[in-house]
Amino acid sequence: MNKLRGRVWKYGPDINTDVIIPGRYCHITEPKELAKYCMADLDPEFVNKMSPGDIIVAGGNFGCGSSREVAPLSIKATGTAAVVAPSFARIFYRNAINIGFPIFESTEAYDRINEGDEVEIDPDAGEIRDLTTGETFKSGAFPEFVQEIMAKGGLSRYAEERLAAGV
Repeated sequence: MNKLRGRVWKYGPDINTDVIIPGRYCHITEPKELAKYCMADLDPEFVNKMSPGDIIVAGGNFGCGSSREVAPLSIKATGTAAVVAPSFARIFYRNAINIGFPIFESTEAYDRINEGDEVEIDPDAGEIRDLTTGETFKSGAFPEFVQEIMAKGGLSRYAEERLAAGV
């Protein structure tokens, strides 16, 4: 997977799927339309101030709440490159992988990276580098099969290709 690089938008812990994409927008199926309402109840200006490639750094238990797959989908559709947090709600974690959206766990990165910093993430090495401060933080690298899922853009494409290949 290629390195990811962008400006940081920082949020606290326990960011719930209800504020990532409020229920009143969950009927939207088109990702680009869904993206317009990402973080609407947490940071209404998020989609106006962020740029494609930017990175969210948030506190632990990111994506807690409901199991709605539209939460990571709405973040991905904004062009956000990744989310870094000390921990993720397990269903959010799995939903992110299923749609091929990179997420990285690092308590140190959350503690030390500030909003506005420029960050580079090397997914293969499991490293998060704050280009503003020069600090580097470790994040567990994904196992090879998860890296393949991410490289294919999600579980559906990964499974389709494996089935087509007779694997």
